[in-house]
Amino acid sequence: MAARPKLPPEANRILFVKNLAYNVDAAALFELFAKYGPVRQIRTGSSPTTKGTAYVVYEDVVDAKQACDKLNGFNFLNRYLVANLAAVKREHGID
Repeated sequence: MAARPKLPPEANRILFVKNLAYNVDAAALFELFAKYGPVRQIRTGSSPTTKGTAYVVYEDVVDAKQACDKLNGFNFLNRYLVANLAAVKREHGID
Protein backbone atom coordinates (compact mmCIF):
# COMPACT_ATOMS: atom_id res chain seq x y z
CA MET A 1 0.00 0.00 0.00
CA ALA A 2 1.43 3.37 -1.00
CA ALA A 3 1.99 6.02 1.63
CA ARG A 4 -0.35 9.00 1.68
CA PRO A 5 1.14 12.05 0.00
CA LYS A 6 2.07 14.72 2.52
CA LEU A 7 0.13 17.95 2.36
CA PRO A 8 1.83 21.35 2.36
CA PRO A 9 3.07 22.62 5.75
CA GLU A 10 0.43 25.37 5.81
CA ALA A 11 -2.37 22.78 5.87
CA ASN A 12 -4.14 22.83 9.23
CA ARG A 13 -2.96 20.00 11.46
CA ILE A 14 -3.98 21.62 14.75
CA LEU A 15 -7.04 20.83 16.85
CA PHE A 16 -8.40 23.20 19.45
CA VAL A 17 -10.11 21.20 22.19
CA LYS A 18 -12.21 22.65 24.99
CA ASN A 19 -14.42 21.43 27.83
CA LEU A 20 -11.58 19.29 29.21
CA ALA A 21 -11.55 18.35 32.87
CA TYR A 22 -9.25 20.75 34.74
CA ASN A 23 -7.32 17.85 36.29
CA VAL A 24 -6.56 16.03 33.01
CA ASP A 25 -2.88 15.27 32.47
CA ALA A 26 -0.89 15.33 29.25
CA ALA A 27 -0.36 11.55 29.26
CA ALA A 28 -4.12 10.89 29.24
CA LEU A 29 -4.62 13.39 26.42
CA PHE A 30 -1.78 11.89 24.41
CA GLU A 31 -3.22 8.39 24.84
CA LEU A 32 -6.63 9.56 23.60
CA PHE A 33 -5.48 11.65 20.63
CA ALA A 34 -2.68 9.32 19.46
CA LYS A 35 -5.33 6.72 18.53
CA TYR A 36 -5.97 8.78 15.38
CA GLY A 37 -2.39 9.32 14.23
CA PRO A 38 1.06 10.55 15.26
CA VAL A 39 0.83 13.55 17.59
CA ARG A 40 3.62 16.11 17.38
CA GLN A 41 2.66 18.22 20.40
CA ILE A 42 -0.08 18.80 22.99
CA ARG A 43 -0.30 22.12 24.82
CA THR A 44 -2.80 22.49 27.64
CA GLY A 45 -4.10 25.77 29.02
CA SER A 46 -2.78 26.67 32.46
CA SER A 47 -4.10 30.16 33.18
CA PRO A 48 -7.55 30.71 34.70
CA THR A 49 -8.92 31.75 31.29
CA THR A 50 -7.39 28.85 29.32
CA LYS A 51 -7.77 25.97 31.78
CA GLY A 52 -9.82 23.15 30.28
CA THR A 53 -8.49 23.76 26.76
CA ALA A 54 -5.70 22.26 24.68
CA TYR A 55 -4.08 22.48 21.29
CA VAL A 56 -3.22 19.13 19.71
CA VAL A 57 -0.77 19.19 16.78
CA TYR A 58 -0.79 16.18 14.45
CA GLU A 59 1.86 15.17 11.92
CA ASP A 60 -0.77 14.94 9.16
CA VAL A 61 -3.89 17.00 8.43
CA VAL A 62 -5.89 13.86 7.56
CA ASP A 63 -5.28 12.50 11.07
CA ALA A 64 -6.26 15.84 12.61
CA LYS A 65 -9.52 15.86 10.65
CA GLN A 66 -10.31 12.27 11.64
CA ALA A 67 -9.63 13.00 15.32
CA CYS A 68 -11.82 16.11 15.12
CA ASP A 69 -14.68 14.13 13.56
CA LYS A 70 -14.43 11.26 16.06
CA LEU A 71 -13.75 13.21 19.27
CA ASN A 72 -16.08 16.19 18.94
CA GLY A 73 -18.83 15.33 21.43
CA PHE A 74 -16.86 12.38 22.84
CA ASN A 75 -17.34 11.74 26.58
CA PHE A 76 -13.87 11.91 28.18
CA LEU A 77 -13.55 11.93 31.97
CA ASN A 78 -17.28 12.71 32.28
CA ARG A 79 -17.01 15.77 30.02
CA TYR A 80 -18.20 16.07 26.42
CA LEU A 81 -15.27 17.34 24.36
CA VAL A 82 -15.61 20.17 21.87
CA ALA A 83 -12.99 19.64 19.15
CA ASN A 84 -12.45 21.93 16.16
CA LEU A 85 -9.69 22.49 13.67
CA ALA A 86 -7.85 25.54 14.99
CA ALA A 87 -8.09 28.79 13.08
CA VAL A 88 -4.95 29.32 11.02
CA LYS A 89 -3.46 32.81 10.85
CA ARG A 90 -2.84 33.94 7.30
CA GLU A 91 -0.27 36.51 6.27
CA HIS A 92 -1.61 39.85 5.07
CA GLY A 93 -1.94 40.16 1.32
CA ILE A 94 -2.22 36.43 0.64
CA ASP A 95 -5.53 35.06 -0.61
